[in-house]
Amino acid sequence: MNSAAAASSFQAAFHPAVAGSVSWREMVSHRSYLVRFAQRKLHDPMLAEDVVHDVFEAVISGRAAFAGRSALRSWLTAILKNKIVDLVRQRVGTDSLDDEHDGEGALAIECPQARPDELAEHREFLAHTLARIDALPAGLRDVMHLRVLQDQGTDEVCRRLAISEENLFVRLHRARKQLLS
Repeated sequence: MNSAAAASSFQAAFHPAVAGSVSWREMVSHRSYLVRFAQRKLHDPMLAEDVVHDVFEAVISGRAAFAGRSALRSWLTAILKNKIVDLVRQRVGTDSLDDEHDGEGALAIECPQARPDELAEHREFLAHTLARIDALPAGLRDVMHLRVLQDQGTDEVCRRLAISEENLFVRLHRARKQLLS
């Protein structure tokens, strides 16, 4: 018996989820997707690998069996989501938010909104930048207003200012260079 046949008989005998219409190879082909999914949720590549390993361990041990009521990837992703939730719940019980963390790991709490001091800095920077754009020479200022601030297309800006596309890009380059100096 060659190694592929031995692996196939092993899979059928010891992998209840694979014994049906889904092959082990087909399940493992979704591994990279599952790892990327876990990394996006956990922000830790090693932890993501461990959780995906736990998914396949659940399939091997028979704690999860594919019934064919959904796509294979959806089923594996659902198992992965449950494993991630279990991991976070387990860590919440053992980790303290008062401990000094370096901001890495599954419990790094990030607020999607900027802090008030960051907002103030952003507003100040924006006001300064807009003032600098308004101080540019007329040709450069018009290009920056139309193309960058109003996000108009290249063709529209060229038509409105009666300039060529090459000239537009030269003006944008010069305007940006003046703003950075």
